[in-house]
Amino acid sequence: MMIKIEIQGQDAVLATEEMLAINGLQGSYETINEVEREGILTTIATIVGLVGGSLTIAEQLYEWKNKYQKSLHTSAQPRIEKVLVVAPNSGKRLLLKDATIEDIKKIIED
Repeated sequence: MMIKIEIQGQDAVLATEEMLAINGLQGSYETINEVEREGILTTIATIVGLVGGSLTIAEQLYEWKNKYQKSLHTSAQPRIEKVLVVAPNSGKRLLLKDATIEDIKKIIED
């Protein structure tokens, strides 16, 4: 199982590191320099292991996404613009902006 998560935004590195610190996620990330424009960074996180069940991980990713989505409205918080999850087996894509916990659970199980 290998889930790819693309994160774009001014604080993509910070957001990615925080996401990878979620209990139960195991993985790493790289910064994609050729996509950088006007202070916007892109990181690609590769999740190679989930510990604790897909529902638990989906809930934690949902909470993480909500924290960063709310931060778009305040300048004091780190900012990200887009988070895209690519399913490990099917290659299906899910934009986390309006995703539910069930949507996230489905994509990580796919």
